[in-house]
Amino acid sequence: MGTTTETPNSMERENTGMSTNYDVRGTTVPADRPGREPHPGRLPAPQHPVVDAEELAAADSFELPGADPSTEEIAVEIRPAQADEFTCASCFLVRHRSQIALDRGGMLYCSDCEG
Repeated sequence: MGTTTETPNSMERENTGMSTNYDVRGTTVPADRPGREPHPGRLPAPQHPVVDAEELAAADSFELPGADPSTEEIAVEIRPAQADEFTCASCFLVRHRSQIALDRGGMLYCSDCEG
């Protein structure tokens, strides 16, 4: 009824005409193909990165143009709160009035904080 076929792994199987359940974990591993999980006694040695001291010193001394913003002056225009804005009492972000979720004693909370 069944036939024996030769597979690439030199294992013999009997073709019974039934489907194979690939979800079942096999108990044997062919000798020419090691399993996915390393043997506890054969763990690979950890690899540590090699740091070149000269390269590190050269990188520390190299400065990009415009990389130091401490010498720059920043000009920001500060505007008063608009009529359609409020400041959330929890996250302190200025939000549009359509995002008011709760008014607790004059303290307004946004939909993100009270959501």
